[in-house]
Amino acid sequence: MTVCIIPARKNSKRIKNKNIINFNGKPIIYYAINLAKKSKLFSKIVVSTDCKNIAKISKKYGAEVPFLRSKKLSNDYTSSTEVIVDAIKKISSDKEKYHCCIYPTTILTTINDLKKGYNKIRQTKADCLIPITDYNFSPYRSFKVNNKWLKYLFPYYMNKRSQDLPKLYHDIGSFYFFKTSSIIKKNFSISKKTTFLKISRSRTIDINEYEDLKIAKIYFKNFKKK
Repeated sequence: MTVCIIPARKNSKRIKNKNIINFNGKPIIYYAINLAKKSKLFSKIVVSTDCKNIAKISKKYGAEVPFLRSKKLSNDYTSSTEVIVDAIKKISSDKEKYHCCIYPTTILTTINDLKKGYNKIRQTKADCLIPITDYNFSPYRSFKVNNKWLKYLFPYYMNKRSQDLPKLYHDIGSFYFFKTSSIIKKNFSISKKTTFLKISRSRTIDINEYEDLKIAKIYFKNFKKK
């Protein structure tokens, strides 16, 4: 067993109350808590928040909120890793071999994803596991904008066929698994022993703007049908 920590601060700049906004009839954080509960992977599901309302809602759906996060760790510049390490210290779970961070806007992650991730970090003996997906359009074709002119960011690839461009991936921002000893000792740095779990692009959405929220509802509806 391991411990799940869900970071959910109050002040989301682009979508007001993003972490508890109504999504298909439930506060959006409900889906992350319910996912963690149904996976049966975790001895504890802890929400780290600076908000009493988020704490109340999280407890209602079965998570523990044993402390309120300090203002110092609730600003725009605080990393998720700092929040996780703070929670580990607060709940004294440093003896657990692994921890998992699940983000509150995780709506397309499945129990199977979590189980695959947990199994892979143990089998590979990695320090960290990150779910990834491929880009729908290669970043090697990116432009820089300088006043009114465009410039290729990677001019070497400007005449390459799209199928000949190197394959790149990005973090989908849904969940992470960490080896506890590593995340504490590495001082918030990603270890060289970081493995991955590939997730289909059709099941990834990073909710930062209201437009993302609209798209997420469409994805979620199709996801539930399947």
